[in-house]
Amino acid sequence: MKKLNEILGKAKKFGPKTVAVAASEDEVVLKAIDKAKKEGIINAILVGDVEKTKKLANENNIDLSEHKLVDAKDYNDAAEKAVKLVAEKQADFVMKGKIKTGDLMRVVLKEEYGLRTGKTLSLVSIFETPLYHKLLVVSDAGMTIAPTLEQKVDLINNAVFVAKKAVGVETPKVAILGAVEIVNPKMPATIEAAILSQMNKRGQIKGCIVDGPFALDNAVSKEAAEHKGIVSDVAGDADILIMPDIEAGNIFYKSMVFLGGAKVASAIVGAKVPVALTSRADSDETKLLSLALTTLLAGDLNV
Repeated sequence: MKKLNEILGKAKKFGPKTVAVAASEDEVVLKAIDKAKKEGIINAILVGDVEKTKKLANENNIDLSEHKLVDAKDYNDAAEKAVKLVAEKQADFVMKGKIKTGDLMRVVLKEEYGLRTGKTLSLVSIFETPLYHKLLVVSDAGMTIAPTLEQKVDLINNAVFVAKKAVGVETPKVAILGAVEIVNPKMPATIEAAILSQMNKRGQIKGCIVDGPFALDNAVSKEAAEHKGIVSDVAGDADILIMPDIEAGNIFYKSMVFLGGAKVASAIVGAKVPVALTSRADSDETKLLSLALTTLLAGDLNV
C-alpha cells in the first residue's frame, strides 16, 4: 500500500466490526463514530453518561438510533463495562472516549478480562507522506516511555503485525533509530539497535529484516545511506521505524503531521484486541483512518 485510503477500503470489505466506546460523552469521538458508521466499517456500543451523550449527538446532528447506549455512573465504570463487552465477545475492540488513556489501559490489562498477552503494549502509527515512496509504520509515540531492550522486541513484533495485517507487507524492513548510524558506547540506543539487529539475524526476532542503528535520514533516504557508505537492505527503504523513546517518537509524530503534512492512522497494539483512540488535535480524516485501522487489526485477516 502507498495510500492510507487503501486501509479504509480494505476495512470496508471486512466490516462492520463492533466497537465498545468507553466514556462516550465526547464530541470528538462521537463524530468519529458517526463517520465510521456511515462508511460501513463499525457498529458502536456507546458506554457512558447516556444523557450527555445524547445531548452532544443532538448538538452535532449525529444520529444515535443505530447504536446501542449503555449508561455508566463515571469514567471508570464506563471503562469496566466497555472492556467487559469485549471480553465477553459482544464487541470486537474498545475505543477511548472521554477518559485518560492510562485509566482505560489499566482496565484493559486487568487479569479478570483475559485480554493480556504478557507483551508490551505500544502505539503503532502508519504515516502517508508525499516525500516517501510507501506507507511508513512507526512505534512508539504514545505508550512506552523508555523501552528496554526486551520491550523494543515487543515494539518490533507489534509493528510487524500491523505492517503485515493492515499494510500487506510480507517481510517488513525494520530500522532501529538513534541519533547516529554507528554504535557509540555513550549512546545506549545505538548499542540496543545493534543487539536487535543481531537477534534478528539469529532468528530471535522473526518475520522481518531488522537493522540498525540508523539516523533517520539513513533509514528513509537511499542517497543519504549511500553517501555515508551504509550497505543494508533496510537503509533508505524502511517499512518500519522503531524510535529510541517516547520523546523521539512523539516529536517525530507531531512533526510529520503539523509540519510535514502527513496523513496518519494509529492504534494501540499488544493486547488480545487493539484499542482505538483519537485526539482533539487529530483531523476528522485521521480519526476515521484510525478507526479503519483498528477495525482491520480486530478482524480475521490472515497475517
